[in-house]
Amino acid sequence: MYTYESLLAAVVASDGETREVTDPATGEFIGLAPVQDVAALEAAIDTAEAAQPAWAALPDEERIAYLHRAADAIKESSEALAELLSREQGKPLNGPNARFEVGGCEVWTRAAADTPLPVEVVVDDESGYAEMHYRPLGVVGAISPWNWPMMISIWQIAPSLRMGNTVVIKPAETTTLSVLALVHVMNQVLPEGVLNIVPGPGSTVGDALTRSPKIAKIMFTGSTPVGKRIIEASAPNVTRLTLELGGNDAGIVLPDADPAAIAEDLFWGAFINTGQTCAALKRLYVHESVYDAVVEELAKVAADVPMGVGLDEQNVLGPLQNRAQFDVVDRLVESAKASGARIVLGGNPDREAPGNFYPTTLVADIDPHQELVLEEQFGPALPIVKYRDLDEVVRLANELEVGLGSSVWSSDRAQALAVAARLQAGTTWINSHGGLHPMIPFGGAKQSGYGREFGVAGLKAVAEPHVISG
Repeated sequence: MYTYESLLAAVVASDGETREVTDPATGEFIGLAPVQDVAALEAAIDTAEAAQPAWAALPDEERIAYLHRAADAIKESSEALAELLSREQGKPLNGPNARFEVGGCEVWTRAAADTPLPVEVVVDDESGYAEMHYRPLGVVGAISPWNWPMMISIWQIAPSLRMGNTVVIKPAETTTLSVLALVHVMNQVLPEGVLNIVPGPGSTVGDALTRSPKIAKIMFTGSTPVGKRIIEASAPNVTRLTLELGGNDAGIVLPDADPAAIAEDLFWGAFINTGQTCAALKRLYVHESVYDAVVEELAKVAADVPMGVGLDEQNVLGPLQNRAQFDVVDRLVESAKASGARIVLGGNPDREAPGNFYPTTLVADIDPHQELVLEEQFGPALPIVKYRDLDEVVRLANELEVGLGSSVWSSDRAQALAVAARLQAGTTWINSHGGLHPMIPFGGAKQSGYGREFGVAGLKAVAEPHVISG
């Protein structure tokens, strides 16, 4: 079991090229993160390639046992992992944040281990007999983001290992230590060479990973523009891809919804991880008959949720992870103000204060084509649009090129399901937004990517289908 101090000492750099890591809440220096190059990546890929046949040759039961041991190791060092995550990413320890994320790493690792994937008999009749088997692909290249750096890494690592692949992961450049720590803890129990990590720039290390002919599969969570570059870079090798890309999720509140009853769930749908979640609610459309009441009830909830330094146990909202994202949110809110939208709450950051804190912000009476609505803000600012006509609001929800998640809010489940069927998204939630389950497939529609993660679909996505017929 690691303490925060021993875990940090295990992953900080002592030589070579480095990058200073500071706490986004305070500006405090945390440590030096290693910055590796393409040569280090190529060595890691070779290591993974050499280890893969023996790992794949293990019986499924043995790989399952290894994954459970890795989950045990995560659990044993969970507090140290959560503290490092809180310091580097900025998210508070409590609420749906750092401790929650580390706990999710354990849960998703065990789920990937325990999900059955038996041989499928696809035809067995007078016409013939055929079975579908799922074989390892080889080496999986994983590229994880900075918003949920540990848990999304696990979403990539655990199913890949379960199916007999080895992994080379490149963490986001601003949350390097968190993923190094997670991998370090897991590698205390995994066989050597099975799980490898190479921290470095996306422009060099990430690009080389996606172009490598030795990589059989790329798993990437991040922006749509970067996803498009990965598609282009990997195309000559026909590399398999799972891409979970940008979203700008719409929520539609129908006129029969109870504003007071849904306000808290609306809030967390939008502001989990201080809004830094791909599948967060980022534009809310409310029917005019309940608009004022929904805005009022949502403001009551938002005003009472404490934001501050993550290591303070009372806080459940933190800073934006990096200044670039702070600037995006600031720009979009200022644009909304200039357009005549009404600031219900927040919108007044202290730009000179230490840390990347942007206050919880609700923006009402905004034009549905204002840029705060159309552009994914990825932070604690929610535009609330009034609508009258159902067909028109469905059109507004569907008009963007992205389609990760969406939600419908109503007291009438049948009506909510009817509206949900009209929305173009990978997932539509009813009376909630953004909740994920390790057995429910998750992924995007349109330019929010393709491929599915979690459950049986997630295991199949990191395997090669093999039909045996006759």
